[in-house]
Amino acid sequence: MKCNQCQSDDIKVIESRDVAEGQAIRRRRMCIPCGNRFTTYERLERPQLIIVKNDGTRQLFNRAKLLAGLYRACEKTAVTSLELEKVVDAIEQELYACGDQEVRSTRIGELVMDQLARLNEVAYVRFASVYRRFKDIASFEQELSLVRQGKHIPTSAKE
Repeated sequence: MKCNQCQSDDIKVIESRDVAEGQAIRRRRMCIPCGNRFTTYERLERPQLIIVKNDGTRQLFNRAKLLAGLYRACEKTAVTSLELEKVVDAIEQELYACGDQEVRSTRIGELVMDQLARLNEVAYVRFASVYRRFKDIASFEQELSLVRQGKHIPTSAKE
């Protein structure tokens, strides 16, 4: 590990703690020569998941991209960063648990919808409007009606 300020490798760990329900370790570190403090995370390295997009193209699963999409959906809501990290952790665990190295992007979208429906209605509707590509106000209103009635059925219950 090198300091991101002075590139020295004389680093000491100040604090360590489990995060993400024991799935990662957060370490606060300090560079001895320059005193710079920074945070690192250690996670179990898993085989890379390949995401199969709707057009058939494939790309590596990107946790940061998923988290960024969730942040956009949850802007100006009461949802915290910690809650979003837990959502991404849950989605990741489910993807790895299925045992397939290739996952369709629609599967990820449905997992996100399930999680957001439980977490925050506004974020759910924002994500749904982009994900389902509502073509008119009627389809948007129909989704809102289902949310109001509490009739969003998690994808896992449909399968």
